[in-house]
Amino acid sequence: MNENNSKSGIIYGLLCYLIWGVLPIYWKQLGNVGPYEVLASRYIWSIFFVSLIILGTGRWKSFKEETQLIFSTRSTAFRMFMAAVMLLFNWGIFIWAVADGRIVETSMGYYINPLVNVLFGVIFLGEKLVNLQKIAVACATCGIAYLVIQTGNLPWVSITLPLTFASYGLLKKVIPGSAFTTTWIETVLISPLAVSYLYYVSQHGGNAYQYGDTKTLALLVGAGIVTATPILLFTTAAKLLPFKTVGFLQYLAPSISFLIGVFMYGEPFTTTHAISFGCIWTGLFFYVWSQLRVH
Repeated sequence: MNENNSKSGIIYGLLCYLIWGVLPIYWKQLGNVGPYEVLASRYIWSIFFVSLIILGTGRWKSFKEETQLIFSTRSTAFRMFMAAVMLLFNWGIFIWAVADGRIVETSMGYYINPLVNVLFGVIFLGEKLVNLQKIAVACATCGIAYLVIQTGNLPWVSITLPLTFASYGLLKKVIPGSAFTTTWIETVLISPLAVSYLYYVSQHGGNAYQYGDTKTLALLVGAGIVTATPILLFTTAAKLLPFKTVGFLQYLAPSISFLIGVFMYGEPFTTTHAISFGCIWTGLFFYVWSQLRVH
């Protein structure tokens, strides 16, 4: 990897995670809309947004070639489908959690995500795990274990978010094709479900497009832009950078979300949370230290 690619990848990654970090504020503005209506809107309007970019930037020829390449073999087609499914679960859980006042839990999940990326990089991509990174993973595991023991509940939001997103990132890294092509395909694959759900809701009490005010409708349409933009940035960064580095950059998003959840929306942060987060933050410290020693 040359230096220019590395610098570009870091810039794309930082922009991506900055946007993801502040997105809870956007979704909170749609608190009067059902979370799955918001999810369906993200898919439908993302298709329009990405299609306009593909057509407006003259990528149509390369888009067709890459689409044919992706679906030329069963293995790449299956990876594309699974990437779409992982993203569906990740988006759905995240939007529901934000609407349910669980921004701090989502933040914990995305703090864990870099360490899951490290494990996936080792297991699936043959990347090496140094001693400091082993300590980092152990610390995060202790943090989750302590939370489970103290609360008696498995923090499923904090576990499923990193697992689904790390799986998505791993699949996108090995799927051939540009960020625009793969993002368009994964949204199209799920869009029939999105359209069907909105139709079902319209026949059983009405959806937001039938009763929403101008602000609500504008936010729903804008959901396509705020959804597709960071995905495009993330996919580009994932292709330019080692998977471990992508995980390292990700701590920016949960840091912002954590501050938003606690200080803007007054979500509870107990002593148990503090100890659990402390273990995870300690793990991140060791991980960052290991990265700094390398670079």
